[in-house]
Amino acid sequence: MPSATTTTSPRAGTAPVRQAPTPSPGLFLTLIAVCSAVTAANIYLAAPLLSLMARDFGSAPSAVAWIASVAQLGYAVGLLFFAPLGDSANRRRLVGGLTLVTTAALAASAAAPGVTALAVAMFVASAATVIPQLLVPLVAERAPAERRGRHVATVIAGLFAGIVAARVLGGLAGQAFGWRWVFAGAAVLTLVLGLATALVLPSQRRREGPLFAGLAALPSVLRQSPDLWRACVRQAGMFGAWSALWTSLALLLTGPEYGLSTATAGLFGLFGLTASAVAPLAGGLVDRFGAGRVVRSAYLLAAVSVPLFWLGGHTLGALFAAAVLIHAALVASHVANQTLALTATSTPATANTAYVVAGFAGGAGASALAGFAFSHSGWGGVCAVAGVWLVLGWGLTAVRR
Repeated sequence: MPSATTTTSPRAGTAPVRQAPTPSPGLFLTLIAVCSAVTAANIYLAAPLLSLMARDFGSAPSAVAWIASVAQLGYAVGLLFFAPLGDSANRRRLVGGLTLVTTAALAASAAAPGVTALAVAMFVASAATVIPQLLVPLVAERAPAERRGRHVATVIAGLFAGIVAARVLGGLAGQAFGWRWVFAGAAVLTLVLGLATALVLPSQRRREGPLFAGLAALPSVLRQSPDLWRACVRQAGMFGAWSALWTSLALLLTGPEYGLSTATAGLFGLFGLTASAVAPLAGGLVDRFGAGRVVRSAYLLAAVSVPLFWLGGHTLGALFAAAVLIHAALVASHVANQTLALTATSTPATANTAYVVAGFAGGAGASALAGFAFSHSGWGGVCAVAGVWLVLGWGLTAVRR
């Protein structure tokens, strides 16, 4: 049975630091994966609920589509400021504090009187819900080298399970109870899982120095690690392509072409379960063949999915196949690139910050442009945005630097 342990700070004269009881490795990894699923879902809650929000606020669905990109932008900003603290701050206090802020912001989202207030609350909630990216470096540190890819993949599978839950369960619950109750339920789940995870984390500071030293070091860390830079750019391209398609999909499915209800359109997110199934396989392939070969294969899958998505504007079967391919491509690329980023430098939390900020900045930019493209060019414009992001992500890294 796990027991509490006591450690002493390396500085003379400091009091011993009492650690929380540490669960078994399997239970610890499971708890982190479940917490990551719940918190990752917060970023994508708005996407399947856009039609309901628009009806509530008296707007057209395309007029509120930008809220989805606000959430991604907020997450990128939160990562920039909070994720580097994983190399220096007290992880338990940091995770606990961010959990409370996220819970409060989700509650404010549920009570938002208008689009602007909702956008502000979503920005704050997404900025604070960076808990998974504080935990992934810890998982990578604790994992045996020969199984690191598999352990990272377990957490990533949790992340994508949360994304699927946000779309499927969020759409169903929104249709049944209203979109505000979806945010209220997310607040409760975040509070419970976030605090439970915080209790089992080590409580000591991990490194001496200024609290935001990791943020200041980001430019030099990127310059000194070509592998990290390449992982950042490639994931920005891949995640941008996925975001453009996935955040706009509800507009297509609930629009005149298909005319589905919000709940039925939300069920389309079940194709995202591909990601959770592919993640362990991708982790094993990374451990065996290396990250580079896995990323190349992922980009090929994504390149095939874009024309299928375009055909899916009129043919539902093509949309099904495209959804499976884009999720498989995204998760394989993510497992490979994040494993590479976490091992590219001696400061994994800072490197992970650069990597995930790049990915979500790419996603936010593509989502915003996709909303504009959908309003002016329809679904074909969204597919064009996705294609451009893939070309940029691979093209900018195709030449060795």
